[in-house]
Amino acid sequence: MAGTAMVPRSFNAGDDHHYDDDDDPDKLQQQQRPATRQSSAPPKACRVCGDDIGVKEDGIPFVACHVCGFPVCRPCYEYERSDGNQCCPQCNSRYKRHRGSPRVPGDNEDDDVHDADDFDDEFPTKNHLEDPDRKDVTGHSENRDVQPQLHTGGPTFSSPGSVVGKDFEAEREAYSNAEWTERVEKWKIRQEKRGLVSKDDGGNGQGEEDEYLTADARQPLWRKVPMPSSRVNPYRIVIVLRLIILCFFFRFRILTPAYDAMPLWGISVVCEIWFALSWILDQFPKWFPINRETYLDRLSLRFEREGEPNKLAPVDFFVSTVDPLKEPPIITANTVLSILAVDYPVDKVSCYVSDDGASMLLFDALAETAEYARRWVPFCKKHNVEPRAPEFYFSQKIDYLKDKVHPNFVKERRAMKREYEEFKVRINALVSKAQKKPEEGWVMQDGTPWPGNNTRDHPGMIQVYLGSEGALDVEGNELPRLVYVSREKRPGYSHHKKAGAMNALIRVSAVLTNAPFMLNLDCDHYLNNCKAVREAMCFLMDPQFGKKLSYVQFPQRFDGIDHHDRYANRNVVFFDINMKGLDGIQGPVYVGTGCVFNRQALYGYDPPASEKRPKMTCDCWPSWCCCCFGRSKKSKSKKKGQRSLLGGLLSKKKKMGGKRYSKKSAIPAFELEEIEEGLEGYEELEKSSLMSQKNFEKRFGQSPVFIASTLMEAGGLPEGTTSSSLIKEAIHVISCGYEEKTDWGKEVGWIYGSVTEDILTGFKMHCRGWKSVYCCPERAAFRGSAPINLSDRLHQVLRWALGSIEIFMSHHCPLWYGWGGKLKFLQRLAYINTVVYPFTSIPLLAYCTIPAVCLLTGKFIIPTISNLASIWFLALFLSIIATSVLELRWSGVSIEDLWRNEQFWVIGGVSAHLFAVFQGLLKVLGGVDTNFTVTSKAADDSEFGDLYLFKWTTLLIPPTTLIILNLVGVVAGVSDAINNGYGSWGPLFGKLFFAFWVIVHLYPFLKGLMGKQNRTPTIVVLWSILLASIFSLVWVRIDPFLPKQTGPILKQCGVEC
Repeated sequence: MAGTAMVPRSFNAGDDHHYDDDDDPDKLQQQQRPATRQSSAPPKACRVCGDDIGVKEDGIPFVACHVCGFPVCRPCYEYERSDGNQCCPQCNSRYKRHRGSPRVPGDNEDDDVHDADDFDDEFPTKNHLEDPDRKDVTGHSENRDVQPQLHTGGPTFSSPGSVVGKDFEAEREAYSNAEWTERVEKWKIRQEKRGLVSKDDGGNGQGEEDEYLTADARQPLWRKVPMPSSRVNPYRIVIVLRLIILCFFFRFRILTPAYDAMPLWGISVVCEIWFALSWILDQFPKWFPINRETYLDRLSLRFEREGEPNKLAPVDFFVSTVDPLKEPPIITANTVLSILAVDYPVDKVSCYVSDDGASMLLFDALAETAEYARRWVPFCKKHNVEPRAPEFYFSQKIDYLKDKVHPNFVKERRAMKREYEEFKVRINALVSKAQKKPEEGWVMQDGTPWPGNNTRDHPGMIQVYLGSEGALDVEGNELPRLVYVSREKRPGYSHHKKAGAMNALIRVSAVLTNAPFMLNLDCDHYLNNCKAVREAMCFLMDPQFGKKLSYVQFPQRFDGIDHHDRYANRNVVFFDINMKGLDGIQGPVYVGTGCVFNRQALYGYDPPASEKRPKMTCDCWPSWCCCCFGRSKKSKSKKKGQRSLLGGLLSKKKKMGGKRYSKKSAIPAFELEEIEEGLEGYEELEKSSLMSQKNFEKRFGQSPVFIASTLMEAGGLPEGTTSSSLIKEAIHVISCGYEEKTDWGKEVGWIYGSVTEDILTGFKMHCRGWKSVYCCPERAAFRGSAPINLSDRLHQVLRWALGSIEIFMSHHCPLWYGWGGKLKFLQRLAYINTVVYPFTSIPLLAYCTIPAVCLLTGKFIIPTISNLASIWFLALFLSIIATSVLELRWSGVSIEDLWRNEQFWVIGGVSAHLFAVFQGLLKVLGGVDTNFTVTSKAADDSEFGDLYLFKWTTLLIPPTTLIILNLVGVVAGVSDAINNGYGSWGPLFGKLFFAFWVIVHLYPFLKGLMGKQNRTPTIVVLWSILLASIFSLVWVRIDPFLPKQTGPILKQCGVEC
C-alpha cells in the first residue's frame, strides 16, 4: 500500500468524538426507538415528540384521534389544534375537541357539552402544581423521572424530546431576572390565547417557569405546512381539465389529417403526443406541494441544555474540487472559511477538502486559509455577521452597521478587511507561481518533492491543518478540524471522477471522525446561513421521522447572475416548484450539493421498518379465524423478538445475493482483533454476527476500523485507537485498489455509472424506502456561482443531459429498475422525467423546423377547421395559461422566471440536449467516451463581465440554423402574401404565429450571439438588413410557389390584341 501521510499539526481523534455503546442490546432498542419496537402491545409513546402519552383523569389512556388511534400526547394534540392544521398526522381526520381542551375555530357545538363542568380542566396550571396526586396538563405525573439518555460519551441524536422542568434549572441562570420575567410573561400570554391558563392563575412562579420550559422543549422540531386548499385545489382541477382537453384535441388532430401535407402532419402529431407525455411526467409529481417550518429554539432547548454536555450530532463537511486553475483557490478558501465559522459546536464540525487534482497550489492555499481562519472565525462569532465567507461579506451593498451595537465593531471590521486583502494577495501569489510548472516538478517547503507532481500517478495524501489541540484562534478557542485529502491514483484503475472522490471522503471521515451526518458542497458553494446545519438537524434529529430520513436537500441559490437571468441560471422553477412538489411525495431528488446525508443511508442499509398498528378484533369473523390470525400475529412477534437480539445489526445488513468475492492480498493497517475492545458492548450473538468478517469485507472493503464505524449509528470511534494509527488507516482506505470486488459505487456510497451521480445516488436511496426532505429557510442556506455566458451554460446543461442518457441506458433506469421496492409511483414518474427529458430535443427540433417549412412551401399542418374544432384549440391554450398562472400563485415564482425557463427549455433542447442524445448513444453503444469540461468558477472583475463573453462551440449551430430558417420563412411568407393578394393573408397568420413562437423562444440565444446589451455590432445590423432585402427581392422575382401551367405557353401578341 502506497501512501503519504502529512504530519498533523493538531489532531486527536479520540478527544471529542468518542461514543459509548456499551449497553445492553435490548436497552439500545428501547432507548433509540421508543415507538417503533413495540409490536405486541399498544404504543405508549407519542409518535411526534417521543414522550409518554399519559392517561386521562379516569385512568384511561389519552387517545387524540378516534378514527385511527394514532398515538399522540396531550401537549402535541393541543399544539396541533391551536397552531397546526388541526388534523391527525396519520389519517388526516380533523381532531375532535376533548374535555378540557380550548375551543378553536371549526369545532362543532356537539363535540363537547361539558364546558361549564371542565373549567378547572381548561385552566389547570395552578391547581395541578399544588395537588401532587393530580395529573398535569401534559399527561405526566409531577414526580416523573427523566428518561435514561443513551451514549453518555457523545451526542444522542435519536433520543426522545421529552424533558421535565428540573432539567432546565441551568436555563434560568442564562438570563437576567428582567429577561427571564419577560420571557415567562410572553409564554403566559401565548398560553392564555390558547386557553390553557387563566389570567387569574397565580401559583408558584418556579413551577410556571418549569412548565414553560417543559412545554417548549417538548414541542416538535418541525412541522409540515400544506399549501392552502384555495390555491392547490383550483390548480389540480385545471390539470385534470387540461388532460381531458388534450384527449379531445388529439382526437381531432388524428381524425382530421392534412391530406395536402401528410408528412408534415404526421411529424407534427407525433411531436405533440411526445410533448403531452412529457408534460404528464413533469406535471403530476407536483400534485402534493408542501412547505416545511423548523424551530431552531426548540432544537437548542432539547439538545443544548445549560450545564449539560451538548448533544447535537457531529457533522462532517465535504468540499470537492478538481482543477484549482478553473476553480480558483480563493473561491474554495471562502467556502472553507464559511464552514469553519458555522454556528455549531466546534468539536462537532470537521471539514474535509477533496483535491482530485493533487494540486500543491490548493495544498498551500489551505495552509494560508487555516492561518487566516484563526482571526476570521472569532470575528464572525463575536459580531454574528452574515454571510461568513469574507469575499461575499465585504462585497455586500448593504448597511453593514445594521443591528451592530459592539463599540469596537467598525474598528475590527476594517482590520479584518485589511487582513483579508493581504490574504488574497498571498493566494494570488500562489496562483501566479502555479501558472508555470518547473521542469523538476514542485518542491515542498521542507525540500521534499511534491507527491502529486504526476496527477495521474501519485500516492494518497492526507494533511490535518486544524484540530482539537494546538491550533487555536487568536482568542484561545478551539477551531473545527480541517483535513486535506487527495486519494491515490494509478494508471489502469477507474477512478469514477467525482463519485469516486466522494466515496473516498466517506471512508476517510469514517476513520478519522465518523460523524453520523455529512454535508457535501461544491467548492464554489459557501454557507450563506450560519444556522443551515441546525435547520437540517431539526429533521435528522427528530426521534421518529429522522430514522427514516436519508438526506435533507437545500435549494441552490446563486450570486453574480444578471438581473434578467437571460439563460435561466437560477433555475427557480425547478427549485421552487418541482422540488416542493416532490417533497410532498417521498422527497426531493439529490442535486449534487447543499445536501446533509444520513451516513447509514449512504452505506446501503435499509431504513427501519415502520411500526404497524395492531389490528382490532371484531365479531364479524368466526372465532377460529380470529384465533388463526392471533396465532400468526404471536408467532410473528416472537420472531421479531428473536431478531431484536441482534440489536439491529442483522436487520440492517444487506443480503449479499450469493456473490463470492476473493479476498484482497493487501494487508490492512489494523486487524479485527485490535479493535475488538472498542466493541465490548455487543452481546455474544451480535459479536458472532460481527465476526463474519468476509461478508463485511465484500461489502465495505478490507478495513476493520471502517467496518466497525459502520456499526455505530450514533457515530464515534472505536476505543484503543491513536491519531497516528488512524491516519495510517485513512491512507489505506483511499488507495486506488481498495474498492475492488466490493459494493462501493454499486450499493454503497455515491453510485457509479453516470456523470450525474447525484440523481442516481438519490434514486437508489428512494428505491430502498428512504425519505428525503426539502428545507427552504428564510435566509438561503448556501449560495454559489453559476456560468452566466451562453457557451459555458450550454456545456453545463450538456453534462447534465448526458448523465441522464447514461442512466436511461443502464440497468438503473427508473422505467424498469426497482419495481419491487418502496419507490412511490409519482416519485417514479419524476425520476423517469429526469432521464427521458433529453430525448424531447428530437421532436422539439422537428417542431421548431415545421413553421419555416410551412412558410416556404405554402402548406400547413392543420387543415381548415370548423367552429367546434376551434373551441378545442382555444380551450387548450387557455388551460396552458391557467395552469401556469395557478402554479405561480401557490409557488410564489415570478412570471419572468417562468418565461425565462420556457425560453431556455427551447434553447437547451435544440442544442445541448440534442448533442447529449447522440453522445450518449455513441458512449453506450459505440464505446466512445466523452469527457465533460469543468465549468469555470472564475468571475470577471466587472459586474456580469462573463455574460457577454462569446465562445464559439458546435452547440450553437442548431439554434442558429433554426433562427435563420424561421426568419427566412417569415420573409418568404410575407412576400408570397403580398404577391398573391388579400386572400392569401388568412392562412398566413397561423404559420406566422408558429414561426414567431420559435423566434421569441430563441431570442435570448440571438441576443447572446449579438454581444453586449444594447450594443449590437453595426456590421451585424447592416448585413442583416442587406441579406433580408436581397432575399425579399429575389423571392418576389422568382415566385417559386406560383402554380405552373401544364398546357402550351401562350404569349400576348400586343396591346390591341
